[in-house]
Amino acid sequence: MFSRSLTLAVLFAVSSPLLAADGDGPLSQERGKTRPLIVIASSSVDPTLVSLKKNLDEPANKEGFAKRDMVLYTIINTVGQRNGKDLDAQATMALIRELKLGAQTEKQAQVILVGKDGEKKMTHNGPIDPKDIFSTIDQMPMAEKEAAAAAPPAPVAEPKAATQSGKPAKPGKAAPAAPPAGLDD
Repeated sequence: MFSRSLTLAVLFAVSSPLLAADGDGPLSQERGKTRPLIVIASSSVDPTLVSLKKNLDEPANKEGFAKRDMVLYTIINTVGQRNGKDLDAQATMALIRELKLGAQTEKQAQVILVGKDGEKKMTHNGPIDPKDIFSTIDQMPMAEKEAAAAAPPAPVAEPKAATQSGKPAKPGKAAPAAPPAGLDD
């Protein structure tokens, strides 16, 4: 009995971190809800990061950012933030692992757009205009489905059923159905 319990405890201890690693990352938590825009820079004064933040603070871009269900992640060296709020070290490392970046050798900042499905939709090095990001999102199939769902469906007019005498049928009563046509062999 003791050996079974010990075996079960060991299996649980070994498998728990593996199972937790699959769904604990920031991107997996955003899946289906938002579109993460991730900026990876070597310093907080990186021209790409500074210009993108400045552009996103403009009212029109801020509205477009919110309308498209986006969140901004920044990774400066190994310090991560989500919409300006610090992430802990584990969440930052999980974000980096989820992006599968490998060793970064570029000197310019990298901008990555991730779709609601969790897949990378765009990777860009250096400065980028928010309008380019928005147009990429607007071309995504998910954005088209959301736009179609937001539009109210057109009302369908029901044809009025008439009785054999030409008078409209009473609601709830259907006109008698015609007998089925015979099969021609």
